[in-house]
Amino acid sequence: MFVVMLLALQSGCAWQKNRLAQLPAKHSIRAEQLLILSNNKLKKDHPYLEELAEIRTRVSQDLDLKLNADREVHVYIFDNEQTYSNYLNKTYPGLPPRRAYFVGTPGELMVFTYWGDRVLEDLRHEFTHGLLHSTLKNVPLWLDEGLAEYYEHGDQKTLHPSAGQLAVAIENGWTPDMARLEQLEKVHEMKLLDYQEAWAWVHFMLHHEPQSREVLVSYIHSLEKSKPPAKLSQQMAIYLPMSETVLVHHLQETTRDENIQLIRGNNPELHHHQHH
Repeated sequence: MFVVMLLALQSGCAWQKNRLAQLPAKHSIRAEQLLILSNNKLKKDHPYLEELAEIRTRVSQDLDLKLNADREVHVYIFDNEQTYSNYLNKTYPGLPPRRAYFVGTPGELMVFTYWGDRVLEDLRHEFTHGLLHSTLKNVPLWLDEGLAEYYEHGDQKTLHPSAGQLAVAIENGWTPDMARLEQLEKVHEMKLLDYQEAWAWVHFMLHHEPQSREVLVSYIHSLEKSKPPAKLSQQMAIYLPMSETVLVHHLQETTRDENIQLIRGNNPELHHHQHH
């Protein structure tokens, strides 16, 4: 669920050759800004290409963002969880177990995952990270994850599971706080509720009204520059002083409109996506 910006600490040609030898690369298939590599043969009309191409189109259109097609995202899909875990443990020791990872360096944008029941969901999430980092100079952690959560769901006709879980949290006294989210800079600082709130802010700003979308789009455009912009929460305070209250109402109305069944007592950790 998290994005990792890592620089490989190891150096030398021997390490690089060993690293490349461990990666799945027997077969590859390319689309705009995307290269999928796997040991399983992929057809030219593989449905994942269409799915990820749709994500790229939506990211570009929703955010009015001209994506940098020159920075290709390399997606490595391992044969199984074991070969995937072995590679990560050797190449990036110390990372906690996750179904998928995005790793960005100045020279490479890479996604690592394995063939499994939720591989497409993971690819949507991690590819979104890759697209954002291909174009933007810096992306606040909470917004990076909020956008990835938003686009991983794929089908926008049904609501993200976070909506129902947040509705329960609201009944238990929880209130959103974008300024608090903005203070989170390390991956380990973000808890499940933080990811859900990050998704909620993105959904709210894209769907509440045209002006809220304009504020988000304008802020994202400012991230194309090297100089960090003012906090988004500060801009929201000017545009919509009671934005936290409005977001709560937005979530309540959205879940009510979708007739979501809220099951009390469920452990939301069971639904926690294991991206990184």
